[in-house]
Amino acid sequence: MDLRVVFLLALEGVFAFWMLVRLRLLSPAPGQRGPLSLAPALVSGALLVGALWLRGLALDYETLDYQNFLAHWADFFRQHGGFGALDTPVGNYNIPYLYFLALFSYSGIRDLYLIKLLSVFFDLVLAGAAALLLGCFTRDRWARLGCFFAVLFLPTVVLNGSLWGQCDSIYAAFLLLGIALALKDRPVLSMVCAALAFGFKLQAVFVLPVYAVLWMQGKFRLRHFLVFPLTYVLLVLPAVLLGRPFLDTLTLYLSQTGSIGDGLNYNSPSVFSFFYNVNDPQAASSFAIAAAVCFMLAVLELCLIYRRRLNSRAVLGAAVLFAIGIPFLLPHMHDRYFFAADVLSLVLAFADARFAAGTVLVQFASLLGYHAYLKMRYLLPMSYGGRALLLALALCAVFFALALRRKKDPGTEIQA
Repeated sequence: MDLRVVFLLALEGVFAFWMLVRLRLLSPAPGQRGPLSLAPALVSGALLVGALWLRGLALDYETLDYQNFLAHWADFFRQHGGFGALDTPVGNYNIPYLYFLALFSYSGIRDLYLIKLLSVFFDLVLAGAAALLLGCFTRDRWARLGCFFAVLFLPTVVLNGSLWGQCDSIYAAFLLLGIALALKDRPVLSMVCAALAFGFKLQAVFVLPVYAVLWMQGKFRLRHFLVFPLTYVLLVLPAVLLGRPFLDTLTLYLSQTGSIGDGLNYNSPSVFSFFYNVNDPQAASSFAIAAAVCFMLAVLELCLIYRRRLNSRAVLGAAVLFAIGIPFLLPHMHDRYFFAADVLSLVLAFADARFAAGTVLVQFASLLGYHAYLKMRYLLPMSYGGRALLLALALCAVFFALALRRKKDPGTEIQA
């Protein structure tokens, strides 16, 4: 492997260690001398080395997604002047990710490595965001450290970026950061994170309805929602200044809806994993979309009815319900579309161990899809994953109901 890649990977490890310090997860215990607590620092250092070594082993692996798409998109920027080529439609990723591909075109390091190192960096940010979110429920240092490293070693997180070369950790990191910041009463920064998540991946919409729940909880005023479109416009503005039509950048997701495919299911443990022969796919698709919308509205209506009982646990429960239930019901879902559910369900398990089985079920379902793509064969019928998600949804619904029975968080009030 290129020594420059090893150096960059090591730098990412240093960043992760600094993040743990900033999160005060390595601070000395009361009465202890020194800048760091020795035991957490040593354990964290060893686990970071292990997590990055594991990812380093996967960096040379090329998937068909890289060979057929990502490599060509990166090469396009290299052949057409880097950032100067942002005025031209390339691939089916949104503008913010293309900024990175354009930046990579100025480097002599192989695109495969740079693309994967970007995802690894956001794996670390995602782990930090998960620990920050868990901090809304517990101050236990070891629980938050456990959550941090559980995210880093979660199979789908490891496979998604360092092996597959996908970038789902980017939008998921911003989603978790946004929810954590909202619960910590930082509405503007939270809304900025929500816009960044949406800017990188459309799949963020599976979880974004939780912002309506946060508003009901009193974490936002209506004016704060204006931050979302403003941030998104600023996010795509560099491409506009370089010649990309403004309207095209704002409607890019709408123009890409035809690229998701006509199949009702793409190696996903969604409801369509139970049906192999559908006589009228278009009618089934419309019905499924309506079902997903009804599911979302039902959760929101419950939150509205019990808004005076909304607390941080209920918000997290609602986020997990959205992350699992919406893509489970929607048509045209792909193998990676439960990535946010994977991580949010893990945080939920650390917040309440009674949901641990739900985390295992979600991970099992996701991994069936990953196996189907990466190995080009099914380990088990995808319907097994669908059943696992149904059980996870039921467990999450129980957690959500129990959370609504708890007292409201201190100092929280409903704001219009």
